[in-house]
Amino acid sequence: MTIETLGVDIAKNVFQLHGVNGNGGVVIKRRVTRDQLLEVLAQIDQCTIVIEACTGAFCWARKFEALGHRVRIISPQYVKLFVRRQKNDGNDAEAICTAARQPHISFVPKKTVEQRDIQALHRARQRMVNHRTAVICSATIWMRRRIASPELLRLTNEGRKIIRKIET
Repeated sequence: MTIETLGVDIAKNVFQLHGVNGNGGVVIKRRVTRDQLLEVLAQIDQCTIVIEACTGAFCWARKFEALGHRVRIISPQYVKLFVRRQKNDGNDAEAICTAARQPHISFVPKKTVEQRDIQALHRARQRMVNHRTAVICSATIWMRRRIASPELLRLTNEGRKIIRKIET
């Protein structure tokens, strides 16, 4: 039988595969290691591989597409609804596969390497802005508590203006 949808639960070392045919019947349930994953998927006929969105999902999606498979990335909030019984890798892979076959589920758009790099830069900049704001707020609070003179408060406001000018 051919596999139509293959749910892959991504982990650090061991990956769980759960494949179903067009009728929803289970065709494959298999546990593979990181080293075996691409070899096993290369032997499977082209199908739709569904993975849960996480940090490494986009990297794995590019590798699976290089093997000729169609890859869909699904948000974890949708997968959680379909987990039956206890949470383990096998049940997660089954839930990923089941969720992907639902007509109302929306998928996460794929990102290129460049988009991921830009996203990392934006996050780094946001962390720097948050850190700078925290330092300014602490310094202001310290000055108000310790000295509380109108002259120093005026200097603090002028210091903020200077920092804004430097940033732009």
